[in-house]
Amino acid sequence: MKLIIPMAGRGKRLRPQSSVTPKPLLSVRGRSMVERIVAGFTGTLPRPVTECVFILGPSFSREAEPLLTDICARHSILPHFAVQHEALGTAHAVAVAEDHLNGEGIVAYADTVFDMGEPANLADCDVMVWVKHVEDPSRFGVAVREDERVVAFVEKSQELISHEALIGIYYVRDLSVLRSCIQHLFDHNIRGKGGEYYLTDAFDLMLRNGSAVRTTSVRHWLDCGTLDAFMDTTRHLMRTEVTAHPHGALDRSVVIEPVYIGPGARVTDSVVGPYACIEQDAQVTRAVVRDSILFEGAHVSGVVLQSSFVGAHATVAPPSATVNVGDYAEVH
Repeated sequence: MKLIIPMAGRGKRLRPQSSVTPKPLLSVRGRSMVERIVAGFTGTLPRPVTECVFILGPSFSREAEPLLTDICARHSILPHFAVQHEALGTAHAVAVAEDHLNGEGIVAYADTVFDMGEPANLADCDVMVWVKHVEDPSRFGVAVREDERVVAFVEKSQELISHEALIGIYYVRDLSVLRSCIQHLFDHNIRGKGGEYYLTDAFDLMLRNGSAVRTTSVRHWLDCGTLDAFMDTTRHLMRTEVTAHPHGALDRSVVIEPVYIGPGARVTDSVVGPYACIEQDAQVTRAVVRDSILFEGAHVSGVVLQSSFVGAHATVAPPSATVNVGDYAEVH
């Protein structure tokens, strides 16, 4: 089983947090988005994932490859890498991994966190599409039904034709069939909004060509595409994921749950929480931190922080109160 992860986008809606660190490598309560995706398929598929193909952007392929290789090593998966040099859409992103598009596999976007719940039953289908009911599906592709039968996949329809949003996880029994459908989009210049080639259209073509398609739902689908959504997802995970606490050092300080304190982090003479996420090696000294995320190696002192993001290895000191600063910034 192969896992194909398109992750070439820079995540403009998450800036400044994604200005230096690629969006899928941002930590969400202790683990990067992409590692959560890789780990999410452990035990939820009838066959283990043995290979993973990461589709990277040209500006961060070198910095990302060692981190992604380590993630695969932790899960006994063989890593491969492909680079999408031009942003021409989700179908184009998958197509750059053409050398690996054979056999069965999963395609999963790298900007959401999900809980699949029960193990997936992949029998008797050529394509399995994971969906979630949403009230406003205009930002997503959707599965369109007649009675119980899926009859079309449509990308970002402004007309309400379905509440079943495609969450960006697809099982394909034969990836070479998906590859040929993507090539059909290229050959006939079938593009969607913004002039891009959409993976949704490739799956719609597979459906129209007679592939057996089924859908299934997830227990939780948590968006990380904007700063507000990223914070909401982090809050949810702090409420629902239970680990031994604290991981880091806690000196003369008060913790108001839920709180996450990562390995190597140190909280001294401070009050943290509720909803303080303090990632690995971050430092909090003589401060109050609530409803905020401090990324790896961040350092705050002498401040009261609320509704804030402090980037990796950034420093925040008085008089700041609510901040959103990227990696390596200094705010005094």
